Amino acid sequence: MKIAMIGLGRMGMNMARRLIQGGQDVVAHNRSACKTEKIAREGAIAAFSLNEVAQKLSPPRLVWIMLPAGVVVDEHILQLKEILEPGDVVIDGGNTHFKEDIRRADILGEKGIHFMDVGVSGGIWGLEVGYCLMIGGSAEIYRYLEPVFRSLAPKEGYLLCGPTGAGHYVKMVHNAIEYGMMQAYGEGFQMLESSPYAETLDYQNVAHLWNQGSVVRSWLLELAEAAFSKDEKLSGIRGYVEDSGEGRWAAGYAVEKGIPAPVITLSLMNRFRSRDPNSFSDRLVAALRKEFGGHEVKKAER
Repeated sequence: MKIAMIGLGRMGMNMARRLIQGGQDVVAHNRSACKTEKIAREGAIAAFSLNEVAQKLSPPRLVWIMLPAGVVVDEHILQLKEILEPGDVVIDGGNTHFKEDIRRADILGEKGIHFMDVGVSGGIWGLEVGYCLMIGGSAEIYRYLEPVFRSLAPKEGYLLCGPTGAGHYVKMVHNAIEYGMMQAYGEGFQMLESSPYAETLDYQNVAHLWNQGSVVRSWLLELAEAAFSKDEKLSGIRGYVEDSGEGRWAAGYAVEKGIPAPVITLSLMNRFRSRDPNSFSDRLVAALRKEFGGHEVKKAER
């Protein structure tokens, strides 16, 4: 099949490569031409504008966008609505809030353009092992796109989760679970580091051990083993943890619907906590303990 990939960041570039390796014809476009030229040298068909993307595709045109969530996606959706024709398909594979999918599907649907949402998991390893694809939209369009999904995913690695928005909703929950799992591993290894056995423990070996049949084995633990192999105490890393936005959406939706999700919510809060090692709230708590109980406080470094 011939498909366009718009957005050649860390995910989009490797997805384009995997599609090429899977025998698909890829029309590639990125706002910065250097990335378009780079993937063209690897077998893609270069397009330097959205109009050129449409010109180099055959109906029904398939356009996959891999762009940061927010305004930039809306800008591309509106431009594609003007450029594409009824029967064409737009696939959003970025990290998008599922409610935005429903709105954008309606916008494109006004012109008869189909919309599919695909939550993509796999990170930098996806090129080698494939991407897990969580898909929302029409069952008919899903079946038509299956050759593309098969090229991107490992065996049994893609699923139609339901109608529009279902793919990104499942991906949101997937990432929220990921937050909780990583937080649990972080706290567990913190307990090991704070134990009387810290001097004798090799965390790379512990992570490896736990992956040999234990109930906490996982790919994340394999990645922990790899991280410890590079820096046994992670001393070269600052404990500042970013969030991609999906944890916020999941926690917000849990509050909106009254769904109890304490682990996921607290793991998100802890990411916020990691960004301020000398938070005002902690200083106030220390000050209050001194005021009511005379407890000692540590002086700030000047």
